[in-house]
Amino acid sequence: MVAMEELVDIYDVNRVFTGKTVPRAGARMAAGEFVLYVLAVVQDAQGRYLVTQRCLEKAWAPGKWEVTGGGVLAGETSVQAVVREVREEVGIDLAGQPLEPFFSYKNVDSESGDNYIVDMYKFQLDVTKADVVLQESEAIDCAFVTWDDICALAEAGEFLHFERLRTALGK
Repeated sequence: MVAMEELVDIYDVNRVFTGKTVPRAGARMAAGEFVLYVLAVVQDAQGRYLVTQRCLEKAWAPGKWEVTGGGVLAGETSVQAVVREVREEVGIDLAGQPLEPFFSYKNVDSESGDNYIVDMYKFQLDVTKADVVLQESEAIDCAFVTWDDICALAEAGEFLHFERLRTALGK
C-alpha cells in the first residue's frame, strides 16, 4: 500500500489561512508563514501524565519521550487534529471532552524555515495504560508519569517540548 502524501495548510502570523497548501515532508516556511501543530496533555485520574516514546525509525528525535501530538493536516482545524492525533497515536477517544486549547505558542526559525504555531490541549481522563493502544509507526512505549518523572527525563535529554510544556502548565 502506498502512503498518501500529507498536505498542510499555510497560515500567516495571525493564524489566517493564506490559501496555500504544501506537502508536509520537507516544507520550509517563508518569513511570516506558519504551519499548525497540536499537543495533547493527557492526565489520568491520579493526575499523572501520559507520555509516549517515539518510534526508533523516526527521522527526528527517535526514542525520545513526549506528549501526544502532531501536525494539523490541510483542511483540518486544530480541534479536529487533536482528536485525530490522540485517537490515532494512543487509541483514546476524546468524545465529550472540552476541546479548547489552554496554551498556544509560535516558533519562528527563519534560517531553517521551521515556523509553526502549536495549540496545547489538556485532558483529565479516567484511563489507564491498559486503555492505550499505540500506533506502531509513532510510538514504541507509553507510561503514566508524575511531573517529577518528566523533569528527570528532560534533565537526561530524553523528553521533547519540555520548556514549552513547563511554561504552559505553570510549573
